[in-house]
Amino acid sequence: MRATTIHAPFDMRVEDVPEPLVQLPTDAVVRVLRACICGSDLWAYRGESARQPGQRIGHEFLGIVEETGSEVSGVRTGDLVVAPFVWSDGVCDYCREGLTTSCVHGGFWGAVGYDGGQGEAVRVPFADGTLVRLPKEAASDDHLLSALLTLSDVMGTGHHAALGAGVRKGATVAVVGDGAVGLCAVLAAKRLGAERIIALGRHEVRTDIARSFGATDVVAARGEDAVAAVRELTRGQGAHAVVEAVGTEQSMRTAVGIARDGGAIGFVGVPHGSGTGLDLGVMFDRNIALRGGVAPVRTYIPELLPDILDGTIDPSPVFDLTVDLEGVPDGYKAMDERTALKVLVTNS
Repeated sequence: MRATTIHAPFDMRVEDVPEPLVQLPTDAVVRVLRACICGSDLWAYRGESARQPGQRIGHEFLGIVEETGSEVSGVRTGDLVVAPFVWSDGVCDYCREGLTTSCVHGGFWGAVGYDGGQGEAVRVPFADGTLVRLPKEAASDDHLLSALLTLSDVMGTGHHAALGAGVRKGATVAVVGDGAVGLCAVLAAKRLGAERIIALGRHEVRTDIARSFGATDVVAARGEDAVAAVRELTRGQGAHAVVEAVGTEQSMRTAVGIARDGGAIGFVGVPHGSGTGLDLGVMFDRNIALRGGVAPVRTYIPELLPDILDGTIDPSPVFDLTVDLEGVPDGYKAMDERTALKVLVTNS
């Protein structure tokens, strides 16, 4: 089969690799219909996170079950399924508590020795604990498939950030970051009943999506100017709930600066490049809570799926460029150069 591999910084290749096979009785093989490129994939692309030459990549996909192991009972051959970005057994203590990203048998797609989502097919460990069945008729609906694909990562991660920030009905929410996760956090905040949503971003195409997702205000400034602008919008008090969806020191400083006393920050931006910029004294004095981390999206899929199916939420606009599998290297280049927000990869 064909699959995307990474060989060095900026060296992405689509190559012939062995077809995945059921190796354990708990495995399934999924033929990928849709995958995508994540902003976090760019850290490997840029050489900021280590990869072995030839390692697979990609952690967001949905597709059709082709084969199952003898112990798999939750999905069958022919089912349309979505995979969260971490596989999990579904039965360990962490999984039972909903923290599937800490599963004692879990792992990430594209890890050494495992398939990545940006390929024609994937061997899925612990299929019953990992995969979620989707309506079969969705396989023929391109728009719906795009929306459902966001359940593999960005929609669930945006939801995780909103929950960590304590978004509630009537709250004022601020979202730092206009990438796909930040935009999905806007959508999640709206879904959870936020009254006012302030999106921080400087790219008009992206902030237009934020407005369509429910943002009531847009702040294009950065740093101290952004803090001043948000405080001006909130009578000097700041936002009850702040989402940090970037992961830089500056973005975390901004998040703390725009949080209301007694508020909370939900952080899901993968930390990179520096320290966090947190001053615990400031957070202590102002009673600011900090919650977040790697989103256990497998736990959230059953909750979010019905709202996508009935059209209550539609995260599909985060995809603004579509490529086929052979075009994945060009997709990385487009996202790295910020000419694309999020790249959809089609296999059919």
